[in-house]
Formats: sequence, structure tokens, C-alpha cells
Amino acid sequence: MQIGKEDKNNCRKERLVPMEKPHKKPATIQDVADFAGVSTATVSRVISGSDKVSKKLIKRVQNAIHELDYHPDQTARRLRHRDNKLIGVVISDIQNPYFSTLVVGIENVLHEKGYRLLLGNSSEDPEREREHLNTFLSERVSGVIFTSTGDESGQYKKLQAVGIPLVAVDRKPINLDVDLVNLANEEASFTAITHFIEEGHHRIGLIAGPENLSTGRERYEGYKRALISTGHEIHLELILESNFRQNGGYESMGKLLDLANPPSAVLISNNLMTLGALEMIHKRGLMIPDQISLIGFDDMAWAPSLRPPLTVIAQPVTEMGTTAARLLLERITNPGIPTRRVTFDGKLIVRSSCVKIES
Repeated sequence: MQIGKEDKNNCRKERLVPMEKPHKKPATIQDVADFAGVSTATVSRVISGSDKVSKKLIKRVQNAIHELDYHPDQTARRLRHRDNKLIGVVISDIQNPYFSTLVVGIENVLHEKGYRLLLGNSSEDPEREREHLNTFLSERVSGVIFTSTGDESGQYKKLQAVGIPLVAVDRKPINLDVDLVNLANEEASFTAITHFIEEGHHRIGLIAGPENLSTGRERYEGYKRALISTGHEIHLELILESNFRQNGGYESMGKLLDLANPPSAVLISNNLMTLGALEMIHKRGLMIPDQISLIGFDDMAWAPSLRPPLTVIAQPVTEMGTTAARLLLERITNPGIPTRRVTFDGKLIVRSSCVKIES
């Protein structure tokens, strides 16, 4: 859509200079239109996620919504969509058993309450994440549960602007006031590293997740805190940031093993990276735990079946999913309740992939 078309179709002249910001009363859709210099019809199309509006106009309207703190009438929206029992769920990696288990927990609750699930897989790609969110807007879902790619570019605020409730799970979103279900990641990582130290390890490696994701940052912070609190030096060459994918674990473990003085123990920050790390260890012909000890995040079904069985930080994944779904249904019913955060504890399950070494 070109800027001049609105003049013809809606008999309204485009204004390039916004009006002064209204005060003292809640903003209306007309206020947003005046501030952005467009018609109310254009504001409605932007809010609904229509693809018939130019990117330039979308940016102006979104800026106006943000500047005026505009919130559509929630009651009217619920009346218009009271029969739409459809929930959008966007997860980061459908191939990761962690996220598929999370979806099982979500779907169990939604199915019981008569809701249908619309599932999107972002594959850790912000652009794909945005595409799924646009689909949720066009389908007028009743709510959204999401694991963020770390790029909250305004799409989630668009959902909020039309009164669609949001619940984040696993990862803390940036600059979004939403309900959250997650793990006490820093404490879990602290527990794992403390276990290594109690077993006599001093050079402890970390294959961390991406720094732009809360799970990556928090597990790294727990690692550092455990070393500092026990008087151990932090060796930066033992800390590698990776991508939460199997290839990342494979490559990172190779770099750790190539060090002149490699670590005797390694904490790996998710299940897929653990698989990659194991592949590299076996390729190098090393014995676990005699030559290297391991702790992985996530207690996958295959972890006890490994030889030796893998010591892990277990997460209550199904329960996290059911909790996220319940929080969302509560917010759909009562959108005015305060923002809530539910944090679960990880559990260290000690198996045979760690060995006690003598100082």
C-alpha cells in the first residue's frame, strides 16, 4: 500500500507531522490514528496483522500505539472472539525432545478444557517466529504460549495491543511484561559445578547456550558463581558459547579437548549439545568418566541407557508445560490479574558419568 492511497480510499489526508501526545485519559483508536497521521481503518488493519498496509505505515502506527500506551477494549474483544478456543504455541526447536515434551504438557491441559492448539516451530529463527505470530494474529487466537528466540521485535507487543494474552515458558523474554514459567537455571548450574568440585575437579569446562537467551546467560552465571564461591579461578578458555544444537556441542567439545590442558569435567547446557559432545568424545576414543566427567542439562529418556549412564540436571518439563497452559487460561478468564512468575527447581541426578578424582 502506498502512502497516498489512504487519501483516496478513506477520504482522509495523510499527516506527516504527528499531533501532540494526549494526556489525562486512556488513548482511543482515534488518538492513535491522529498521532500516526492515518485513518482508524489503517490502525485496525495494523492491529489485526493485515498484510495490506505498507511497512512504513505499520511502523508509524506501532510507534503511536507504544507512545500513547494504547490498549484496545478487552471486553469488546472477548465478546467478538468468545467462541474461538484456539491457542497459539510457538517453540524454538520441534526436533528437541525437551520442547516436544513441553508441548505435550501444554496440550494435555488445553485439550481437557476444550481448546485447540496451533503449533509453530521457529527453529531458533526470529523471522520464522514473526511469521508464526502473524498467523496467530490472523487466526485471532485466544492466547499464545511461546519460547522466545531472544528477538522481541514488537510482534509480541502487537499481540498484546489487540488483547491476546501471552505466557512465556523456559526463556525470559526481553522488555515484555508477561506471565513466565521457567527453571531456576543459575541455581541448577551452581549445583552441577559444585558437584564436580566435591568430586575433586578443578579444571571444569562449560559448553554454554547463546548469551542472548536467558537460559544461556543464567547457566553461565551459575557456573561462575560456583567457582568463585569455592575459591577456584575462572579460566575463560574453558567456557564456550554454543547454539543449543547437536553440532554446537560437537564442535565445542572438540575445542575443549584440543586445549593443551583440557578440562577434567564439563557441564553441557542442553540435551542436544550433550549428544554432540558425546559424539566428539567417542570419536577421540576417550573413556567416560575415567578420562573426562560429564553432566548434562535435561534428563532425556536415553540418559540412563548410555554407557555409562549420564549424570544430569533434570527439569520438570511436562509440569512446566501444564503450568504455562493453566496460567494462560486463567489470564484469558481474568486479564486484569497481576503478572505471575513460576520458577521450578532443577534436580541433580547422579549417575556414573562423573568420577571422583584425587587432588
